This record gives sequence, C-alpha cells and structure tokens, in this order.
Amino acid sequence: MTLLDVQDLSVAFVRRGEAAVRAVDGVSFTVDAGQVVGLVGESGCGKSVTSLAIMGLLPRRGVELGGKAVFDGTDLFGLAPRDMRDVRGKDVAMIFQDPLSSLNPVIPIGLQVTEVLKRHRGMKGDAAGREAADLLDRVGIPDPKRRLKEYPHQLSGGMRQRALIAMAVACRPRLLIADEPTTALDVTIQAQILELLKDLVHEFGTALIMITHDLGVVAGMCDTVNVLYSGRIIETAARRPLFAAPLHPYTHGLLGSIPRLDALESEPLTPIRGSVRDALPWASGCAFQPRCDRPVEACVGAPPELDATFTGHEYRCVNPVRHSND
Repeated sequence: MTLLDVQDLSVAFVRRGEAAVRAVDGVSFTVDAGQVVGLVGESGCGKSVTSLAIMGLLPRRGVELGGKAVFDGTDLFGLAPRDMRDVRGKDVAMIFQDPLSSLNPVIPIGLQVTEVLKRHRGMKGDAAGREAADLLDRVGIPDPKRRLKEYPHQLSGGMRQRALIAMAVACRPRLLIADEPTTALDVTIQAQILELLKDLVHEFGTALIMITHDLGVVAGMCDTVNVLYSGRIIETAARRPLFAAPLHPYTHGLLGSIPRLDALESEPLTPIRGSVRDALPWASGCAFQPRCDRPVEACVGAPPELDATFTGHEYRCVNPVRHSND
C-alpha cells in the first residue's frame, strides 16, 4: 500500500531582482508502508530540500512550492500550519543531518524528548520522564536517567544522533525521513546507527526515506533507490538491479568512484570530473552533459524524459550505459 506519493515536486528559491534558483524540479516517487527508499546524489542535488518540503519546514517567504505530497490520502502541502504540526512528529518524523545544530543547546535532552511525548501523546510528568528514559535506553544511550539531565554539548556526536533518533521515533511515526544520519560520525558509530534504524523499521513497521550520498549505506539499507541530479530523478530502480547494471552515466560514475576491497592495489579510482555546479539547465538538455563521459549530440536540446524500457528500472538518458546482459 502506498503511504507517501510525491507528485511533480518543485521548489524554487526567489529573491527580488534575481533569477529564481530551482533546487527541486519535478521530482516524483512513492514510498510503501514498511519500505526503505533511498534518495541518492552529491551535495546540491536537491535531496535535503525535498525532505524539508515534505515536512513543511521550508521558509514561507522566498520559496515557490509546486506539486503534491500525498500522505495516506492527504496532500501535506494543502494542510494549514496548525494541522501540519499535528502530523509532523506524530505520523511523519525526521532525523536531521547535524544533531548539534538541530538540538537546542540551552535545554536539557530530557525536556526536548518529553516535549514530543507531551505534544503528541498527551503524556505528563513522571510518565513522560519514564518514557523518555526508556526511549534513550532503546536507542543505546547508557545511563539514560542521567543523560536526560544533560545538555547536548555534554554528549558525544553518536549520543546526540541517538537522542535525535529517540525524539523521531517517540510517537512511532508511520514515515521516518533520515537526512544523512551518519554524517561526521566515525565508522563504528555509523554502523551502530544504521543497525539501530534497521531494528526500528523492523520493530515498528515504519517506512523510511534514507537520504545519503553514501552508496554503501544504500546497499545495506534500501529496497528502492532514486538517484537525483540537479533537482531531478535521473534513475530509479530496486537496489539489486541498480547496483548490478546502472544505466545512467552518473549512477555508473558514482559506483565507479567507490574504493573496492577486491580491486588491485595499482588500480586507480575513476572520479566524476567537474562538480555539481557544472550543469546545463534542464530546459537546454541533460544537466549532466558537461560532466558526462558518453555525450552525444542529442544530449543538448530537449530535456530527456524518464525511460521505462526495463521493467521497474527507469532512467533519464539518451545514451545509457550498456551491459553485456542487456
């Protein structure tokens, strides 16, 4: 059953006297109940802006929002701010990228966790405190009763991230959005956080949108993967087909730039040349054309549409990568 249906989402930032900056340009994808969906791409591709739009956390001024985000039959973009606050945190929750800036530095962790319980579950006093301690214990924070009295700066990066996860799952949301939840954490803590998210998805049946640039995280977490570039989805497929035979040159380049344990010591990595800024406007053709190793004349002109030649595997490219089993 489709839980979230994002249809033709567009987000543009506008300033008086300047051209609008289109951060998201016609993104569409679905999330089924209990499914883990990945949004993948380099920084600046529109992943985080997509999540903030779904959560209703974009600024009211200077933003042009289009499309729909239908959650369980209700368009989130059509809700009044008060109604959206009832949904946000209870049915749809988010784990933000930087826990140090997401947590209030002058309020103890306990008050920040219990605020969610009071707002959405009607809990009060000692009952809310006990539930908050239980949540911290569940996400692996040692001595949770003592930690409830501490401030964010007194916790390590991994503990702050766990505290954010505890706040996000406090009301057992039906949809959880994780925006780069392992950024700036060391490798062992990253593995623990990802394992924790897996357990929470399994325990509560929560649908998860995993936003990341780390394809290793995608390989271990996601059922379906949407690859974004310059504000548009350029390839979407189930995890195994995508990793086995990526069709878009950008996806192929992302996979080719990852170090492999089975590679020869003398074998160099194959980076994608240029940066995200080196992009054509979609109205002028394929945005990836200036960085592509497979450009053809048809790449410039009309923007490429998503091609669904392969069942369940769509790509936006006029000269896709061909594999021996095609």
